[in-house]
Amino acid sequence: MMRLTPISNLMAKPSFLPPFMFGLLFASFGVILSAKYSSITVDQSALLALKSQITHDPYNFLAPNWSTSTSVCSWIGVTCGSRHHRVTALVLASMDLTGTISSQLGNLSFLARLDIHQNSFQGSLPIELTNLRRLKYLDFGNNSFNGEIPTWFGCFSKLQRMSLHLNNFIGDIPFTLGNLSKLERLSLGGNQISGGIPNSLFKCKELKILSLFNNSLVGSIPTEIGNLTLLNRLNLGGNHFKGEIPSVIGDLTSLVCIGLFDNNLAGPEDSQDFEDDQDSSLSPDLLRMVEQDEK
Repeated sequence: MMRLTPISNLMAKPSFLPPFMFGLLFASFGVILSAKYSSITVDQSALLALKSQITHDPYNFLAPNWSTSTSVCSWIGVTCGSRHHRVTALVLASMDLTGTISSQLGNLSFLARLDIHQNSFQGSLPIELTNLRRLKYLDFGNNSFNGEIPTWFGCFSKLQRMSLHLNNFIGDIPFTLGNLSKLERLSLGGNQISGGIPNSLFKCKELKILSLFNNSLVGSIPTEIGNLTLLNRLNLGGNHFKGEIPSVIGDLTSLVCIGLFDNNLAGPEDSQDFEDDQDSSLSPDLLRMVEQDEK
């Protein structure tokens, strides 16, 4: 016959409960600690993979500093978030580094700022970068990247700034850039980009700076450029645009700097310089010519 233990007896023996609870809490803490450690390890591995593909570090910035003996959050150029202690920013600008971009860089899933401008990085960009869905600031300017500008750049829905100027990119401007509804600055000048300006780009209503100077762009300047009402700097100089300068540019009241030099454009009296033309719909203040992209 089965004997049931009275509840009063169980309550009189509380020694079973504390070890059980202790074990449960210890296991939970271990899982949390393991996940946190694993995340930090992922970020560390991603950065060490990038370091391994840097072939020239003349000022020895990374060699002694990027080491497993120190926290990744203390590495030069690295910033971590205070909450998750994940890498949120990587800034290696103007270090005279030479190398290629590791595909593992895409594992920095908390990265919001990636700035490696003014170095000598080369090659194409790995598709694994599409994993950087938190990215707001991307500056690859003044390097030696080549190939076409990836269409998958259009997946960075939070991106506010994209600078790819002074590289060796070829091909068309991807129409997918029109998906970047929060984009405020687009700098593609000084490449070998061809084709026309895709109309999808004019869906980026937050654009304040559009710089496409010194490429091989052709066709006319679309009248849809008038949709960019927040635009304050426009540089289309050094291309092969032709036709009339759209009068809608004169309606862009925030525009303070414009460059249209070295094209085949026509305006009032077939002139690109309207400073002496008082009848022009384009204010003289809007037609101050710029010959290079301001950093």
